[in-house]
Amino acid sequence: MIELIDIHKSFNDLMVFSGLNLTIPTGSITSVLGRSGGGKSVLLKHIIGLLRPDRGRILVDGKDIVTMNDRQLNDIRRRFGMLFQEAALFDSMTVGENVAFPLREHTELSEAEIRDKVRAKLAQVGLAGIEDKMPAELSGGMKKRVGLARAIALDPEIILFDEPTTGLDPITSSVINHLIADTQRRLGATCVIISHDIEAVFAISDKVVMLFNGRVEAEGTPDDMRQSDNPVVRQFISGSFEGPMTPA
Repeated sequence: MIELIDIHKSFNDLMVFSGLNLTIPTGSITSVLGRSGGGKSVLLKHIIGLLRPDRGRILVDGKDIVTMNDRQLNDIRRRFGMLFQEAALFDSMTVGENVAFPLREHTELSEAEIRDKVRAKLAQVGLAGIEDKMPAELSGGMKKRVGLARAIALDPEIILFDEPTTGLDPITSSVINHLIADTQRRLGATCVIISHDIEAVFAISDKVVMLFNGRVEAEGTPDDMRQSDNPVVRQFISGSFEGPMTPA
């Protein structure tokens, strides 16, 4: 579904990617690990076309989005849903209006059809009947679930998750991870997750990728990564202070 080929990206003198290559399989959950500041969120922004590489190609279903104009990119983005790190709800809108936003922007559904879809999506994430609440009335976990309902409002083929469990307690994190896995199965979507939650990544992912020094350091199934003798992978999994990932 998604392929990044020889991606290079720098911001002024800061190198983020130096020849990154990555294939994301169709209809699966791929999780990306790496230390803070290692380019994980930048990777998501490249995949959805918010950033362009200095060099390289990014193929979505065989089409290079790097060479696309704004109209072509917008057409591609309609195939995406995204759950942002802080849910990124519009504070001035109700929950129902937040979930309805992409439907009003990108479809010609009637208001009655939009209301039905909003109710259905909120029910799918376990939040039936809260359409009239404001984001300020919600807990962190509820905000994440509303963000997920909005991300899947258009039944996207590809869903991107930027640190979906950051700031949540272990039980709420488990609920969110279960919803991600359930959503992927229901939609058959291609999911890409940026996360530091190693246990969750290993529990729900089909493929795990480790970024280090601007490239893919290691990749494989969760079992492959657990059994890896790569020192970067071993240090990250163990949380050890000493190793190649320790800042100089």
